[in-house]
Amino acid sequence: MSTDQARRVALAAQGFSGRTPRPPVTVGGLDRALDRTHLLQIDSVNVLSRAHYLPLYSRLGAYARTLLDRAAGNADAEGAHPRGPVRLFEYWAHEASLLPVRLHPLMRFRMDRMARDPWRGFARVEEERPGLIERVLAEIADRGPVTARQLTPEGAPDRESWGWNWSNVKVAAECLFLTGRVSSAGRTTSFERRYALPEQVLPTAVLATPTPAEPDAIRSLVDLSAQAHGVVTAQCLRDYFRLEVDETAVAVAELVEAGRLEPVVVEGWRRKGYLHVDASLPAHCRPTTLLNPFDPLVFNRFRAQTLLGFDYRIEIYTPAPKRVYGYYVLPFLLDGHLVARVDLKADRKAGALLVQSAHAEPSAPGHTATALAKELQRLAGWLGLGAVTPPVRGDLAPALAAALT
Repeated sequence: MSTDQARRVALAAQGFSGRTPRPPVTVGGLDRALDRTHLLQIDSVNVLSRAHYLPLYSRLGAYARTLLDRAAGNADAEGAHPRGPVRLFEYWAHEASLLPVRLHPLMRFRMDRMARDPWRGFARVEEERPGLIERVLAEIADRGPVTARQLTPEGAPDRESWGWNWSNVKVAAECLFLTGRVSSAGRTTSFERRYALPEQVLPTAVLATPTPAEPDAIRSLVDLSAQAHGVVTAQCLRDYFRLEVDETAVAVAELVEAGRLEPVVVEGWRRKGYLHVDASLPAHCRPTTLLNPFDPLVFNRFRAQTLLGFDYRIEIYTPAPKRVYGYYVLPFLLDGHLVARVDLKADRKAGALLVQSAHAEPSAPGHTATALAKELQRLAGWLGLGAVTPPVRGDLAPALAAALT
């Protein structure tokens, strides 16, 4: 396969058809997008928007975020939560993620592993506060859904809990969450997880689905990863759901033998490639949109470099003086190619989208600034921001500022 063919296969596999669906986007549209990505990565940074909202925007256009809130059980702007079983559940897949509830049985092997080999913080809590985990479980069963701050199994919280300074009660709740004994009933508007028993949150049919054997679950996850990539290396297959090297290699060999994966040679790739049986190669695939740093198309740096020719590093955790492009930088996809990047911030009080810097790739075509200005205005409208503040930093800043004004 040529690099261009592989790029088109990958874009199609991720749901980038190049055509924005007609509004309004329905639950069916959300489901179809998630049938492509299989997950939405979660991140607490809210300088522009919570990370899980943006991949759907990139694929569906200006959809109503309340649609995703209802599916995941998240609080709305007034702090109210939807009632009834959720369509998406939260667990550790590619980092913390939202996944369709149909994948819950496939993640149970990871919950079992957590129970067999717990995080050292759990042992500390059991040593300091024997029986606390079971008491927290009992309170969740009685009061759930409930946040860790609302849990008081022994009266007042044992110490102040903020950020990563977790109280023992928070650690106990996370232990129960990681091992699958409790689930997430969504997040509050301040991004706190709400703990509940699985039967309080998940559909009955999902809970009744038998748990597959561990090798079968891993093979299914590798298959789903391959579907989401279209054409892919073993390293990226493993990274999508954060699987182990050896178990991924076994699953890949079995999927090749079963005809689900076909070994391919991709121009410019040093590693062996695999093409999924359901992958399509569209004659044209020219989507134009902005991508957030945690979008499945670019969250693997190796894949962004080898497939899309885009050297992309998230600089959120880089000290400000050492940042090259900015704090929250979004790649710009123009006609199916990554041609620029912009550092964005939502100034909600002023009602403005701040473009703090703009940089072009060497391959960026002449109309990049004009197209990017249009996309920034579209994004601002979706976020409820009335203005776009032009950039002053970056080689694309002068042309983009002119296009915006």
